[in-house]
Amino acid sequence: MRILVVEDDSVLAAALTRALNQSAYAVDLVADGEAANDALATTAYDLVVLDIALPKVDGLAVLRRLRDRRLQTPVLILTARDTLEDRVLGLDSGADDYLTKPFDLPELEARVRALIRRGQSGGASVLEHGSLVLDTAGRRATLGGEPLDLSARELGVLEVLMMRSGRVVNKEQLAEQLYGWDEEVGPNAIEVYVHRLRRKLEPAGVSIRTIRGLGYLLERAPNA
Repeated sequence: MRILVVEDDSVLAAALTRALNQSAYAVDLVADGEAANDALATTAYDLVVLDIALPKVDGLAVLRRLRDRRLQTPVLILTARDTLEDRVLGLDSGADDYLTKPFDLPELEARVRALIRRGQSGGASVLEHGSLVLDTAGRRATLGGEPLDLSARELGVLEVLMMRSGRVVNKEQLAEQLYGWDEEVGPNAIEVYVHRLRRKLEPAGVSIRTIRGLGYLLERAPNA
């Protein structure tokens, strides 16, 4: 899952990015409305966390432009403007949710999960592949009914593979969903995460097959 954070307060932006990264989201961060417009014109996001009082272009103008382009990307407004009129204006401009500063990170994370769940096709947040079950909103996975101990990156790899189950996923597609713009991707990083994930899944008969030169395929062993 990829999230765009539009926030000009560097301290808050860093805290948001860190918290969302820890929940296995890939995060792109921009600090003004003009950069937000550019990012939204070139990249598909699962959610936008948007401040209103931004340099260059106001956040509401960014939101209206997004909706004018018929994009249904969920948008969570995050702002210090806390009057009833401000909330109504934000929601009427096309926001899906509105959270005022200061806020508690657990509440923000819960709202992010709810908006992403709502934005997924059919509203489904649970992916199943044989005995493997992934709750994309709760960021939890089970195998044969037992919890899987996965790192944030491993969870991200699993999510992409399950969403494209039966299709080959290349390293570039995985990296795009796991890393933000400013994060370096080591040449073997994806291989390491796939290897770790494979070791945790194969005892239950769920395998990740490497298609040489193409990528990875999530498949279930015939006897699973």
